[in-house]
Amino acid sequence: MEKSYSASYAAAGVDITAGYEGVRLMKKHVARTMIPGVVSDIGGFGGLFTPDITGMQEPTLVSGTDGVGTKQRIAQLMDKHDTVGIDCVAMCVNDIVCCGAKPILFLDYIAIGKNEPEKVATLVSGVAEGCVQSGCALIGGETAEHPGTMAPDDYDLAGFAVGIVDKAKVLDQNKMKPGDVILALPSSGVHSNGFSLVRKVFDVENADLNKYYDELGMTLGEALLTPTVIYVKPVLAALEAAEVHGISHITGGGFYENLPRCIPDGLCAKIKREDIRVLPIFDLIQKAGNIPERDMFNTFNMGVGMAMIVSPETVEAAKAALAENGIQAYELGHIVEGEEKVELC
Repeated sequence: MEKSYSASYAAAGVDITAGYEGVRLMKKHVARTMIPGVVSDIGGFGGLFTPDITGMQEPTLVSGTDGVGTKQRIAQLMDKHDTVGIDCVAMCVNDIVCCGAKPILFLDYIAIGKNEPEKVATLVSGVAEGCVQSGCALIGGETAEHPGTMAPDDYDLAGFAVGIVDKAKVLDQNKMKPGDVILALPSSGVHSNGFSLVRKVFDVENADLNKYYDELGMTLGEALLTPTVIYVKPVLAALEAAEVHGISHITGGGFYENLPRCIPDGLCAKIKREDIRVLPIFDLIQKAGNIPERDMFNTFNMGVGMAMIVSPETVEAAKAALAENGIQAYELGHIVEGEEKVELC
């Protein structure tokens, strides 16, 4: 590839040699994600993976795709690019584990105005960290230089994940019943949703993102860039230890859109507002933007990154398994009969 160079393409704004350098720099990060089953190295036309299906009667693949959204604008303004890759992985694998599946592989896609190899490698380092946290392999990806359609410093990061689960172990919401306990798995902050509103509230293009807030214990920029929690390993442990009837990843749309996705008709998640441990960043957002409380709960996770619905008999086992894996879950509410799938009272 050292002989591959196009002066004409470079004159049009695309430096293919920068792409090769980016691949070289990112390989050390990708190597951290190698797990049993990986067949190919990055750089080929496709990533190869042989899954371990030992003991599975009906191996079932579960896929998910997502991006970082406009949170990456905060990273660009702060010139800090090593954590948004974690968000990218989290948004995909946290969805997959809601089905009961274990993520096994990930691919990323980076569209960038100007290919700066060091920046691309830094972005991929975050992706690799997310893959390590979720136990899956980064087996490929794509970096696309878009001169003339994106500003030189601009980029967009997205990804795609695949997980696997025995069909008999796919979570069945029809097993849910009144009396089931809703566990809250705390978030680390805003995660990677609602940032169009966040950017408007704080006028981030003109704000001092390095301003320190006592209530946050850090600067505004640091709080907003805090990576999304990857819940995969704690949730998989809880699935082994307890009877779990449903899981919701609380993303865009907040409580009102995401909790209903795992609740069957005729049942309702009844939650007391006072029992929700709202993080300070959300109080700050609400105050700064004068946002109605319902809009807050219909946009942000409010401190609950994931909700798990567990049989009352096994709730303590679930909490113990989550705690052993770093998640201090707490009881958020109960499942009751009702037509409204979410009741926040």
